[in-house]
Amino acid sequence: MAGVKSTLSASEARRIALAAQGFAQPRPPAPGTRQLNSALGRLATLQIDSVNVFARSHYMPLFSRLGAYDTAALDRLLFARRPPYVEYWAHVAAFVPAADWALFRFRMDDMRAKYGSNADGWFSSNRRIVDWVRAELADRGPLRPAQIEHDAKSGARGPWWDWDVVKHALEYLWLFGEVAIAGRRGFERRYALASDVIPADVLAAPVARDDAIRELVRRAAAAYGVATASDLADYWRIANRPAVLAAVHDLVDAGDLHPVTVEGWTTAGRPAKAWLHRDARLPRGVDAQALLTPFDPMVWFRERAQRLFDFEYRIEIYTPAAKRRYGYYSLPMLVGDDIVGRVDLKADRAASTLLVQSAWWEHGRPTDAAARVADELRQAARWQALASISVSRWGDAVDDIAGALPEAVRHETRTAEPVALAHDEPGD
Repeated sequence: MAGVKSTLSASEARRIALAAQGFAQPRPPAPGTRQLNSALGRLATLQIDSVNVFARSHYMPLFSRLGAYDTAALDRLLFARRPPYVEYWAHVAAFVPAADWALFRFRMDDMRAKYGSNADGWFSSNRRIVDWVRAELADRGPLRPAQIEHDAKSGARGPWWDWDVVKHALEYLWLFGEVAIAGRRGFERRYALASDVIPADVLAAPVARDDAIRELVRRAAAAYGVATASDLADYWRIANRPAVLAAVHDLVDAGDLHPVTVEGWTTAGRPAKAWLHRDARLPRGVDAQALLTPFDPMVWFRERAQRLFDFEYRIEIYTPAAKRRYGYYSLPMLVGDDIVGRVDLKADRAASTLLVQSAWWEHGRPTDAAARVADELRQAARWQALASISVSRWGDAVDDIAGALPEAVRHETRTAEPVALAHDEPGD
């Protein structure tokens, strides 16, 4: 940024953050592979989640930034035989460039130390099964767990996610970096030896822990534009705070980061330390329009979402239905440069209908918020090939949105949702 500032207003920080994430540029008229790769490069990682109420979470950030695109084009990038992207435990389970596999060697080593070194742990106690599964992949190539048979698969289940022994072995080997994901069938993973998925030159060039953390912090800073140390650590879920701070110090010395103070960003009542990436851009204005998944980098770190947008956010998939305040899977609504509300969406495939289960306003919404949210809902329905929209009567925004959607019908009841799986353990 030319003429680096030492102090930013809250509005400037918000615009910088939105620009860094790709919300300050118009959506392309016909997004294709080039635009998908560009957006993925900007994000650096794409979180995976198993909930599929409206659309699977990894499809959403690209729709938020690019508009309606062909999800089959993204599938071809993510699930090819030798894909340019691969899954690992980056920001939890996520896609990253296959070329970045070596940056997570330190995490693979930590996972092995945590789960594989205890003599009484599952991995050590089931070495014969692990060796057999590894040999099956070596002999037969990429396999789904259901394709692997073993006498131990007698119906006995373990305590970790209720997976059988083969799934256990595959997941541990994946966390340790011996196995990689070689695409999916539907949402079921296909596992292979890492050497069958990751380029040989990447496997042959591991990155030292300090160098990897420094590079990951640099990428997080570029993706965020302006950030605190907590923001930078959370982007890759790096628990070692001293290592993150050491990386920040090195990046400041290298000129990649510049210390700044952001109006309203505080820690324990004092101004929070923050850093601006050297390539951050401060647009005069941001006029975005998007629905965000709960696992979008704009909001996935709830502390940062509160700092940037004064937006208190939690998803309520784990909350009993009667106790939910906003709905099962509410999506933040971005209009202009602010989050103006949240909307709980569900795709009723059988009826070809986008269900607006609830909708709520936040403070300070612009006068055209309902019309712009309605327009985004139309685009979302078209993207998901849904023929109609139905708006419920739950929430202080539903009447406004329904008024801006004269073609929509209304429905009264809240539909039951499935019990959600946990999201913060290895695997999905």
